[in-house]
Amino acid sequence: MSKHPKRAVPEGLWVRCPGCNQTIFRKEAERRLGVCPECDYHWHVSAQERIRQVLDEGTFEEWDAELLPADPLEFVDKKPYKQRILEEQERTGLREAAVVGAGMIRGRRVAFGVTDSAFIMGSMGSVVGEKLTRTIERATEQQLPLIIISGSGGGARMHEGLFSLMQMAKVSAALARFDRAGGLFISVLTNPTMGGVAASFAALGDVVFAEPKALIGFAGPRTIRETIRIELPKGFQTSEFLLEHGFIDRIVRRQDLKSEIARTIDYCGK
Repeated sequence: MSKHPKRAVPEGLWVRCPGCNQTIFRKEAERRLGVCPECDYHWHVSAQERIRQVLDEGTFEEWDAELLPADPLEFVDKKPYKQRILEEQERTGLREAAVVGAGMIRGRRVAFGVTDSAFIMGSMGSVVGEKLTRTIERATEQQLPLIIISGSGGGARMHEGLFSLMQMAKVSAALARFDRAGGLFISVLTNPTMGGVAASFAALGDVVFAEPKALIGFAGPRTIRETIRIELPKGFQTSEFLLEHGFIDRIVRRQDLKSEIARTIDYCGK
């Protein structure tokens, strides 16, 4: 019998890839920005991690962090909406599903927004719409390129009803004014980008990038299949399928995204 007790493997040392189910050394996954070395699956990273990956270190200036969601409908499903918001804030460390501000990308100042699917699936409530609209308006006033990275699987937030649906039109109208002023909007679609987000601002970029194998669309494939009762094409609603059919401009791997955005800003003379 051994005199030395077995040493346990430290908790959190390994992570499992959602794409291929391989066990990956956590530090290797972090070094690759959350991309599997085995299958190139791009898994979820937080809004704060997106900021660190895309913006130059120490340059992010957050805007409108004080905006907090209300409960105009006093909505209750399995729990009151107010309680759900508080629990999501505590769990994620976010105040809402969108973080916005300004920063530098390889020395180029930009207006920047990111939605995070960890917070009620990144759904677009009143605060998300207001934050994005104000960011677009500041980008218009300051003549800044606009970058929005979408990670929203929830579309419009049902807990706020029509108040949420109104945000689709509000953000799109702000983008129309930005476009008339000659602004450049680069939209980056990640897994997932669905519902009202995909049907509004996420699809309105002058240049639309997407990460590999991202799910992008309005209703999910299973919902569509069960509604229209036909077999969908292979790879339906993936970024690869959408690139083939002209919906997006380019698939960009995560480690290349910062350089591609900077290159596009320069190419467009912004």
